[in-house]
Amino acid sequence: MSFALLALLCAVAMLGPVLSLNRVVHIPVVIGELLVGMVLGRSGFQVIDSNNTILAFLAQIGFALVMFVAGTHVPLRQASMVRGLARGILRAIAVSVLAIPLGLLVASLFGTGHGAVYAVVIASSSASIVMPALGGVRVSSPAGIEMLVQLAVADASSIIILPLVLEPQRAGVTALGAAAVLLVAAVFSMVLMWARRTGYWHRVHHLSEERGLAIELRMTLTMLFALAAIAVSMGVSVMLAGFAMGLAMAAAHEPHRVANQTFAITQGFFEPIFFVWVGSSLDLHSLIADPQAILLGICLAVASLVAHGLLAVSHQPWPIALATSAQLGVPVGAVAMGKTLGVFSSGEATALLLGALITILVVTVLSGRLLDAVTGGPAGETARVDSASSPKDQ
Repeated sequence: MSFALLALLCAVAMLGPVLSLNRVVHIPVVIGELLVGMVLGRSGFQVIDSNNTILAFLAQIGFALVMFVAGTHVPLRQASMVRGLARGILRAIAVSVLAIPLGLLVASLFGTGHGAVYAVVIASSSASIVMPALGGVRVSSPAGIEMLVQLAVADASSIIILPLVLEPQRAGVTALGAAAVLLVAAVFSMVLMWARRTGYWHRVHHLSEERGLAIELRMTLTMLFALAAIAVSMGVSVMLAGFAMGLAMAAAHEPHRVANQTFAITQGFFEPIFFVWVGSSLDLHSLIADPQAILLGICLAVASLVAHGLLAVSHQPWPIALATSAQLGVPVGAVAMGKTLGVFSSGEATALLLGALITILVVTVLSGRLLDAVTGGPAGETARVDSASSPKDQ
């Protein structure tokens, strides 16, 4: 690892935002970052070595921060969330039930033995994809509010269950580690709530802003990395630590200044490094040489679209039903953890991400209809989201 490589990573990662500026079809920034990683990594010019320990560690920091930001996107404090709570939870459960036979079927067809992992991936959703796809509009329709609940439940449950199915022989230890992370995150959330209620957080904010000390950001990162340390020491992914800390901040009402600061360091530096690193670790040569792996990725995407799309029978608008199939954090986490554990073959790991990319493509294509569904009318007539929905507006 060198400063030259770091400069190269930052420079080429700008391709992601450039691609997202397309007004015709909104391409998520992460797609461009993954493509850059593929071109410069194992699949392309091999300029980036994904096995570099320093780069891998920076990528893990990025993963924790990406999931932290995703957690803060969950509008836990919005009263409207309560109205959609029951239906959103039931739909997340229904998708999970449908995902089990589909995951087992795909694993049986391809003889991988990873049916449980596939089921978790199929059942997962990604708020970090769906929310940006909304382009900053206010989610106001009942169906849209129920979707927010469904995304939050699917995100959280999949992130917790994934380590258990990846290492079933360590399920007990992993479950204990996940419980420890969630417990400490809950304690952090209560401390933050107490600090806001007593006015202590306001005094810290005033002092920090007056003297330019960034105390709130330092405290937030300290809690986040403490959770990550607990997770790693107990064999749990930093993915859970980041998401749990994000939920803790969302429950305590994350201050706008902290939201802006964490969003800046994540989107401007650590997130691009993480996704470029993931892309660089993928071997498209093995995927191209293995048509079965390509078919596996397509089948995983179709299975996810079917499991989520069938919820249209519950009077959920079909654009929303299909949009909840969007995956990112869970398949990326599965690949990252699977790479460390040696669980997947190179072709299977790439197939998991191929499936995720297909679901993201579907959400990208349906973005216009999705906007109408979550607002109850033409997207152009809606107001912009408030500060709780998009860090860009905070």
